Amino acid sequence: MNERFNLTGRVVIVTGGGKGIGKVYAEQFAKAGARVVAADIDEAAAKSVADALTDQGFEGLGLAVDISSEESTTAMAQAALDRFGAIDVLVNNASLMSVLARRSWMEIPVEEWDRVMAVNLRGMFLSCRAVFPVMRARKYGKIVNISSSRVWEGNPNRLHYTTSKAGVIGFTRALAREVGEFGITVNAVTPGMTQSETQVASSSGNYLAARVAGRAIERVQVPDDLVGAVMFLSTAASDFMTGQTINVDGGKAMH
Repeated sequence: MNERFNLTGRVVIVTGGGKGIGKVYAEQFAKAGARVVAADIDEAAAKSVADALTDQGFEGLGLAVDISSEESTTAMAQAALDRFGAIDVLVNNASLMSVLARRSWMEIPVEEWDRVMAVNLRGMFLSCRAVFPVMRARKYGKIVNISSSRVWEGNPNRLHYTTSKAGVIGFTRALAREVGEFGITVNAVTPGMTQSETQVASSSGNYLAARVAGRAIERVQVPDDLVGAVMFLSTAASDFMTGQTINVDGGKAMH
């Protein structure tokens, strides 16, 4: 294996790692040799992922984590450190999306807007702060933030979600400049509409077909389509790349 792409022994935290796309990230990182922390607000789901990895001979840890809570994210980082002795990669995948109704911006309750921002932006902020001391001490680390291709297209009817995901890109760029001196890279991925176990439940067939239309690669996007980009940003192969955003949507939005 080319060492630049080697993830063997790396400690990877995946927030939202108990289900959907995050579960696939956790599974694929483990298969690549990483030691994986699946952090999810659904404790049963997180532990189920970790148990399944352990049963397959991989190293996994499942944690109940509310990323909107500073206490919870601090505990997450400490648990990873206690179990594996390091934190090499943080994948900020957890967000509120599939549970959100598609509706006009005038119909979004203020409380729902605030909750989306608390999870999708504050949660990412707190998760980064929790792992930063460990990465700073080691003079190395990888942070991969999951945004959305909605920010390139301006899709309507989930204005709070789209706004929060645009914030992820600004956060990524600014944080990259703050932590670069410590050998830490911060990059983002903008997935297209992805047919995961959680997304399908909230999407009609007509909506899925509409999201496929206009892609250069005209097919449904699945979680495995995102794994390569996320892994690349988590390896030494991307050590001189930071503050960047990679769009993975089959060529619907090009920038």
